[in-house]
Formats: sequence, C-alpha cells, structure tokens
Amino acid sequence: MTSWPAPAKLNLFLHITGQRSDGYHELQTVFQFLDYGDYLQFKVTEQMEICLQTPIPNVADEQNLVVRAAKLLQQYADVKQGVRISLEKKLPMGGGLGGGSSNAATTLVALNQLWQCELSAKALAQLGLSLGADVPVFIHGHAAWAEGVGDQLTEISPLEPWYVVIVPNCHVSTSEIFASSELTRNCEPITIPRFLSGEGRNICEDVVKKDYPPVKAALDWLDQHAQSRMTGTGACVFAGFGSQIQAQQVVAELPLGWQGFVAKGCNQSPLITTSA
Repeated sequence: MTSWPAPAKLNLFLHITGQRSDGYHELQTVFQFLDYGDYLQFKVTEQMEICLQTPIPNVADEQNLVVRAAKLLQQYADVKQGVRISLEKKLPMGGGLGGGSSNAATTLVALNQLWQCELSAKALAQLGLSLGADVPVFIHGHAAWAEGVGDQLTEISPLEPWYVVIVPNCHVSTSEIFASSELTRNCEPITIPRFLSGEGRNICEDVVKKDYPPVKAALDWLDQHAQSRMTGTGACVFAGFGSQIQAQQVVAELPLGWQGFVAKGCNQSPLITTSA
C-alpha cells in the first residue's frame, strides 16, 4: 500500500466581502500548507468496492469525504477497479485546518494516478469543488490567494515560518459561524501587495471568541509570544516564528492539558512532492 500525505492548511487571514443571493459568502483569504497532517494508504483491488478500513467515529462512510471522493472519481472516469483505504488521522475535526478537504484532495490525486485515470489537475479540482470549496487548493498544491467562495486561486509565495498551532478543546461549527447575525460581511477588499505588507485579519475571530471561550484563551495566551490568529472558522489558532527552536520553546510552555504542535509553513504542498 502506498502512503500519501493529506497536509493541514492555514488561513493566513480571512475577510468576508459580501454575500451572494444563493447564501454563499464572498471571501478573501490566503491558504498556506503545513508539513503536518493526515496520511492515507491505498490498495487497488479488482472489485469495484470502495472500502474505508479505518472509519471515523460518528461519521458514516457515505458522509466521509474520502469515500465520497473515491466514488466520485470512480463514477466520473468509469473506473472498473476498487480500492481499500486506510486513514491515519492526526488533524482535529472542526479545527479549521482543512482535514476533510485535504483527505478528499489526496484521495482524488492518488487514485487518479493509481487507477490511471489521467485527468488533469484542473479537471480534478473541478470534481473536488463539488465536495467542498477548499478541495481545489489542496489539489493544485501551491499557497494561494483565494477569492469568490474560496475557489478563485492565484498562486503566491508568502514567508514560510515555523508555526505554533494550538488545538483548543472544542469543535467549532463552520455553518454556525457563517450564519451568525454578528458576523461582519462587508470587509473592504484588499490586494495581494497589501496582504504581503501586513494587512488582513480573521474576521470570524470576534464571533468565535464570544461563543467558544477555549479559543479566546488560546489566542490570548499565544499573543504573549507572537501575533496570534485563528485559522478558518477555528478552533485552531497559530502564530509564526523565525526558527523551529523558538516555536518548540513556546509549545513546551503550553498550559497543562493544552494541545499543540510545531509545523513548517510550506508554499508547495507535501502532496505535490509525493505525486510528482
């Protein structure tokens, strides 16, 4: 069985510039990958069954993005083979690190190769968009400035610091945050140069901090060491440091019972290195 990475992502900032008539929000954000994430293994079979050998508790197979991605590609490319899949889960659910979307993207990229579908990255990304707005960025595999619903991507190359990521003990519902009446939805659009010069924040933080005290506590604590920020709609928060040693020293000081890890920011996804 071949092992494939499904890396985490950070949203280095997140603005909401409007809301469309269909209810979806217009966003501006930057995605950057981490050298940390889940791993998937795939064993191609001659039967057409899609079998996830490591189910996630409380997530039915038909709702699991790994299984949905495999079935989607199998049907789209008229594949007559099946696959057995094992998932080593490290990324928390509801953490804003993109675990489910990354799992789906890795499944599409890996099976496109293993099943010899020969679809382009553009075609895979279009398929992946039906599974989630974040899936295409994982398929393209480069840090990106994103607009629209997060699907209009422009490659950029921000700094690649060492990050401290804190994982608060709570699960934040993305749909709940985007439905909040207190969420700001009219941010002034900014440009890539303005972001690279230091502008931008996560507009969801105020709503999440009010409703999820563990997230507020993590942001306040990390702010003592460097400017902290929430990724996506949370719950995870992060801050960048100039060296691995600095980041590890901060994690070593985490309050008792807190969880966190150190990871390197990557403008090229570890998935792309594996699939090349």
